Amino acid sequence: MNDVRYIKPGKGQAVMHKTVQWLTKRGVSLLGSRVLYVRGRKSGDLRSTPVNLLTYEGKQYLVAPRGETQWVRNLRVAGEGELRVGRRVERFTPSELVDDQKPAVLREYLRRWKWEVGMFFDGVDATASDEKLREIAPGYPIFRVTTVK
Repeated sequence: MNDVRYIKPGKGQAVMHKTVQWLTKRGVSLLGSRVLYVRGRKSGDLRSTPVNLLTYEGKQYLVAPRGETQWVRNLRVAGEGELRVGRRVERFTPSELVDDQKPAVLREYLRRWKWEVGMFFDGVDATASDEKLREIAPGYPIFRVTTVK
């Protein structure tokens, strides 16, 4: 049995992703939105998807609310990516957080974007206990973003 958590986007989510991506590519960031570019792990082709870049305690993070998505798998293999808003490009290297490091980041992510991503958290919100956030942590990959100069 496969215990890897992945939620396939619905049609409404796909439309929202395309809209956010279209705006972000044109330089309009919606509450921290970026377009993530990462090489496909099989094709080597550059893939893109909209993401929310979270700044928390002076560090930046990418959270995967739908779980083990293609961008998560690709980023693990590629070991680098780009975040873009309009013409501004930030190259970065990712460091994946272990589950015990995730509760505070998940809490802040939910505080900021629950209205957008709450459907992927099964009723868990920013007021959840650290214990509850630690319990759900394995289903939510999180990467610390380190900008490459």
